[in-house]
Amino acid sequence: MLSSARLLFAPLALSLGLCGLAPASAQEPATPPAAPGIAPSETHIGLIYRPEPAPSSYDAEAVPEDEGVAGARMAVKDNNNTGRFTKQTYVLDEVALAGDKAGDKDGVAAARDLAGRGIRYLVVALPAAELLAIADALKGQGVTIFNIAAPDDRLRGADCRRNVFHVLPSRAMQTDALAQFFTLMRWRKMFLIVGPGENDRLYADAFKNAARKFALKINAEKPWTFGPLAKARGDTPTRSEAMVFTRGLDYDIAVVADEAGDWGDYVPFRTVDPRPVAGTQGLIATTWHPMLETWGAAQAQNRFRRQAGRLMRPLDYQAWAAVRSVGEAATQKKTADPAVLAPYFADPGFSLPAYKGVSLSYRPWDHQLRQPIIVVQPKAMVSVAPEQGFTHQRTPLDTLGIDLPETTCKFPD
Repeated sequence: MLSSARLLFAPLALSLGLCGLAPASAQEPATPPAAPGIAPSETHIGLIYRPEPAPSSYDAEAVPEDEGVAGARMAVKDNNNTGRFTKQTYVLDEVALAGDKAGDKDGVAAARDLAGRGIRYLVVALPAAELLAIADALKGQGVTIFNIAAPDDRLRGADCRRNVFHVLPSRAMQTDALAQFFTLMRWRKMFLIVGPGENDRLYADAFKNAARKFALKINAEKPWTFGPLAKARGDTPTRSEAMVFTRGLDYDIAVVADEAGDWGDYVPFRTVDPRPVAGTQGLIATTWHPMLETWGAAQAQNRFRRQAGRLMRPLDYQAWAAVRSVGEAATQKKTADPAVLAPYFADPGFSLPAYKGVSLSYRPWDHQLRQPIIVVQPKAMVSVAPEQGFTHQRTPLDTLGIDLPETTCKFPD
């Protein structure tokens, strides 16, 4: 067990007060002046995303076309409500990418266009490779980028960038949250099932690290070779083979690594022995869920539903938190000057109230947003990580993910 995540089995009360380390001394260069079309009191925030295709008629759980966008829109309204008192207004500039059409603007071109118009805050909902390309293209231009969709640990490690802040939890944070809950429940023996995708492998690697960190044992690991059975309609011979997939194994819980959602939902209730299922399906660790109603979250849930006409999803919450980070920092510093706010996001004085029972802050060493992570099943809250009993010298929130002694992030100049 790492010293930064010490488990005390005697009951204790957790203190979730935030404190941090001093931000890195080197900062982004001075911000260029805003474009002539932007008023000094008007802060524009760019949102770059790629809409999901229209859902099939039978898929009730399909991703809505405005996922993430709706959360950013609600946050802009929240910023403007606060901005009335500081004489500051906020505008959301949305750029939807359609990469399947020749000649469509890519993420880098979209980001350069927004930056060229004087926009100094970008919320990006794209995979890791595209996010890095945008960050490198805008290096030295005083643009702050908020990552709301790429959980890759390398973005907080060897491939970290000074101009990028990560709102969604890394895979390490997600799997640490589950591992803490398993430890609390004394479920020590794991059966890890890994899908064929690259992201599945990355999730599995993160869980293996979490298992070592919290002294869990992976008794068995198997690849999933039966295809997308969760999306299949009708019986196939493969189903009977999958049902005996778990025979003869000794484990307390099955952990599935299926980020594409192709087969993970097929595993619960189809194991030979009755065992719970967790990971990317079953019991999951996430930023937001419709069942979260404490700490004022019910008010946010209802407000979002009135505005968007649907339930709030994790990507919506992450977009909301990114846009609200700008508004909250401007309120705390009494200015929206990007040259002032860019270094302030990683300052110990920054805090973001975000319906999680504690104010959130960005880690100075890798720009990851510290936050409680909720552990849920499809229709109910189960727990909230960090779990009671896990302590840390700064904040229990730093028991989730990569702590300062383990980080490989060295911001390039």
